[in-house]
Amino acid sequence: MGDKEKLISDESLEATRNVAKKETFIKLPWYFAGGFLVFWALLFFAIVIPFFYRLPTPLTMEDSNKSVFITERAYNNLYTLANIGNKLTGSTENEIQAVNFILNELESIKSVLLTDYFELEYEVSQASGGFAYSTMLNTYQGVQNVVAKLSPKNSTSVTYLLINSHFDSKPYTNSAGDAGFMIVVMLEVLRVIATTKQTIEHPIVFLFNGAEEGMMQASHGFVTQHRWAPLCKTVINLDAGGSGGRDILFQTGPNHPWLVKHYKESIKHPFATTMGEEIFQSGIMPSDTDFRQFNLFGNIPGLDMAQCINGYVYHTKYDLIDVIPRGAFQNTGDNILSLVRNLANATELYDIEAHKTGHAVFFDFLGIYFFHYSEATGIYLNYGVAGATLILIFVSIWRMSSVSKVSICHVIRWFILVFVIQIISFALALALPTVIAYVMDSSGLAMTYYSTPLLVVGLYVCPSLVGLSVPTTIYYSLQRNDKLPNPYHLQLALHSQAILLAVLAAGVTYLGYRSAYIFVIPLIFYVASLTLNLLTTLHDRGYSWSGLLKASQIAPFLYSSYVIYIFIVVLTPMGGRAGNISIRDLYIAVLAAVGTILCFGFLVPLINSFRRPSFVIFALLAASAISLYLASSTQLGFPYRPKTSGQRVQYLQVRNMFYEYDGTLSKDESGYLFSYQDRRGASPFKGTKVNLTGLVGIADRCETHMMCGMPLYDYRFYQNRLTLQWLPRSEPIVPPSDFHFELLNKTSVNSTTMRYWFETQGSNHMSIFLQTYEDAKITGWSFLESYLTNTQPYHVYLTHGIDARPFNFTVDIWKSDGDFDVPAFQLGCSDHRVQDPGDAEAVKFASTFPSFSILAQWPVLYKRYIF
Repeated sequence: MGDKEKLISDESLEATRNVAKKETFIKLPWYFAGGFLVFWALLFFAIVIPFFYRLPTPLTMEDSNKSVFITERAYNNLYTLANIGNKLTGSTENEIQAVNFILNELESIKSVLLTDYFELEYEVSQASGGFAYSTMLNTYQGVQNVVAKLSPKNSTSVTYLLINSHFDSKPYTNSAGDAGFMIVVMLEVLRVIATTKQTIEHPIVFLFNGAEEGMMQASHGFVTQHRWAPLCKTVINLDAGGSGGRDILFQTGPNHPWLVKHYKESIKHPFATTMGEEIFQSGIMPSDTDFRQFNLFGNIPGLDMAQCINGYVYHTKYDLIDVIPRGAFQNTGDNILSLVRNLANATELYDIEAHKTGHAVFFDFLGIYFFHYSEATGIYLNYGVAGATLILIFVSIWRMSSVSKVSICHVIRWFILVFVIQIISFALALALPTVIAYVMDSSGLAMTYYSTPLLVVGLYVCPSLVGLSVPTTIYYSLQRNDKLPNPYHLQLALHSQAILLAVLAAGVTYLGYRSAYIFVIPLIFYVASLTLNLLTTLHDRGYSWSGLLKASQIAPFLYSSYVIYIFIVVLTPMGGRAGNISIRDLYIAVLAAVGTILCFGFLVPLINSFRRPSFVIFALLAASAISLYLASSTQLGFPYRPKTSGQRVQYLQVRNMFYEYDGTLSKDESGYLFSYQDRRGASPFKGTKVNLTGLVGIADRCETHMMCGMPLYDYRFYQNRLTLQWLPRSEPIVPPSDFHFELLNKTSVNSTTMRYWFETQGSNHMSIFLQTYEDAKITGWSFLESYLTNTQPYHVYLTHGIDARPFNFTVDIWKSDGDFDVPAFQLGCSDHRVQDPGDAEAVKFASTFPSFSILAQWPVLYKRYIF
C-alpha cells in the first residue's frame, strides 16, 4: 500500500473514531420501552395465532366434478359413522355396524370406479396373535380389519403403499375425532383417486383397522399375517390426539429422509417439526400409534400424522363431530390426497433399502413453507453457524478495540464480565418459571392454566423475561466505563447470548438431537445482522446497529413462538391424562422459558437503549403478580370447565374374590379403585357431593399381594400402583353372570413339571395374572414364550373381536422337588365390563360427581386362585 492510500485509510479510521467519540448515545423515552415489548406481543397475536389456526375453505358437492377432496361428503360420512355410537373392540357396533358402513362405502366407490384405469378389491380379515407391550403380553383373538387395494390397471408393481387408520373407540366415546375423522378422509381420498383419470405407479392398500385402542392389535395382526403386508413398503399412518384443526407430521422414517422430500413436494398445508418427533419418542407424551407396529413388526418406514388440536375432548364423550371445524376436513383431505398420489408414484418404493440414508431435519414456518434437509447437512450447518458466530464476535470485539482506542484485552475483560452476567440471566430465565411451577404444584395449585392458557404468559413467560432482563439492567445502571461506550457494552451482552446459543447448538448436535435447529435459527439471523453492521459504520454509530438487529429477529421470533406454542397447545391437554406422578407444570414452565429465551434473548437487553428500563421490569413483575393472584385465588385458575376441558376421572367398580389352595373363598370385597389422571387427584371433589370417606391407598397391599391384590389390567395402573386409592363399598358388586374361568385339567410332563389346562370366557376385554412361589417357575405356556423373560408377575391382556370363543391356554410349572400337592403359583383373572355403567348403587355414586368431571368407570370382577 502506498503512502497516499495509507493516509486515506488512516483518515477514514480516524473519522470513524471521531464519529464514535462525538456520538451522544441519546436514549429514547421510557414509554417506548414498554411499546417495544408490546410490539412483539402484538406480532405473536396478530400473525402466529391466526396462521396456527388457519384452515382452508371447505369444498361442497358443487365442486365434485373437479377431482378434488370434497369436505361435504367426508363430513356426511363421519356423521353416519359417529352416530353408530361407541365402537369398542368386540362390540356389535364395532364388529358389525362400523364394518358394514365401511363395506357399503367401498361398494359405492367401486360402483363409480374408472375400470379402464384401476382395479379395486376389498375384504374383511380376522387376526389372532400376541405381542409384548410395556409390562404386559397383549393377546388378541378375532380382531377385524377392512382392507382395500386400489391397483393401476395391468400393473406389474409388487411394491405397495399402505394407508392406515382405525375405526374402533375407547369406552364412553363416539370417537368422531379419534379416529373416525381419518377413516372418512381415507374413504374420500380413495374415492377421488379411483374416479380420476390420473394413473398411479404402485397399488395402494387402505387399511381400516378395528382394534387400535386396546394397544394396537389389528395393525399387528395385519402386518404379521395378511398376505399383502410383505408387499407394503411405505406407510402413511393417520391418527388423532385431538379433534379438529391441522394435521401434524410428528414421526418419519426411521432413516428414510426421502419420505420427507415427498412430503414437501406434495403437501398443500405443511405442519411438521423434528422437535415433535423427538419429544414424542422420548415418552413425554402419554400416547402411541399403529406406526409403532408397522415399524417394529413389519420393518415398514413411513409418515405418522395426526390431529393434535383440542386434546381436551380426546377419548371422552365430548369427541363429537360438532367440535370439528369443516375446514379441518379440507386441510387434512388436501394433504393426504396429494401425499398419497405422490408416494404412489415414488420410484423409491421399488427399493427402499437403497434409500435408507439416515434421518431428516424438518419443520414448517407458520404453515406457509416447509424446510427439510438431511441430518448430515444439519450437523454441518449447526457447527458451521456456531463457528461463524465465534469468528464474527471476535471481529466485532477487535473493531470495538480499534474504534475506542483501547487494547483488545481490555474489551475482552469486559466481555468476560458481561458473559458471566448473561449466563446468570439465562439461568434466571429458566429458573424463575421453574420455581413458580414447583411452588404452585407443591401448594396444590397445579394446572391452573389448563382451561385458561393465557395464564401461561403471566405465570411463566413474564418471570422468564424478568430473569433475562434484571442482571443486564442492573449491570448497565452501575457500570462506569468511559473508555468503552454503553452501546458497545450492549453489543457485548448480545454477543454473549449468541455464544450461549452457539454452545447449545453445538452441544445438542453432538448429543445426536436434530432439534438443535431451534437454537440455530435465531443465531443465523443474528449473525446476518452482525455481518451487515460490521460491513457498514452502523456497528460503531451508537445504537444505530440495533435497527438491523430488531428487523433480523422478526423471522426467528415468529418461528420460535410458533413452535413453542405448538407444544404448549398439545401438551397442556395431555397433562389432564398423564397421571398424577409427574409434575406437568414443569413441562409447560420449561417450554415457556425456552420459548422466551429463543424469542427474546436478543431483544430484551435492548430495553437498556431506552430511558428507565426498570419500568419494563416492574411492569413484568406486576403482570406476574396479577397472574399469580388470578391463578391461585380466583375461579380463573380453577383447571376445569364442563364439556370443554373437564377433569378425567377414572375408577373401577371392583369385586375382589380370593380363593385359597383348597378352594375356599377367603376374601370377598367390593369398592371403587381410583386411578387419577392428572396432578390434582381427588382434591377438586372437596366441597362437592362426592363422598370419599374411607378412601385409602393400596401401597401396603403391593407388598403382600400379587398385583397389589387388584385387577391392575392397564399397564399404567401397575406403573402408578403406589398412587392408586381404594374406596370400600359395603354392598357387594354383582359380578357378571356370564364370566367363566375353569381349571380343565393338569397333567404331569415329567417328574418336576406339571402342565395346567385352563379355559376362560367373558367380556371382550379380560386379563390373566400369574406369579409363582419361590420354589417354582414357569417354564412354558401356550402364549408368547419370549415374554417369560420379563419380571413377574406376568400379565396377559386378552381381547377378542368378532370371535368370542373361550380362551384356552396351558401353563407349565417346574418345581425342583416335584411336589405339586402344595401351592406352586397364584393366578388372577379379571373381566372388564367396559360398556357397562354398573349396578344401581354405582350409577348413583357416579351421579354425585360435579359437572366438570368426565367419568371413565365400569365394573371389573377379579378372582385370584392358588394352584
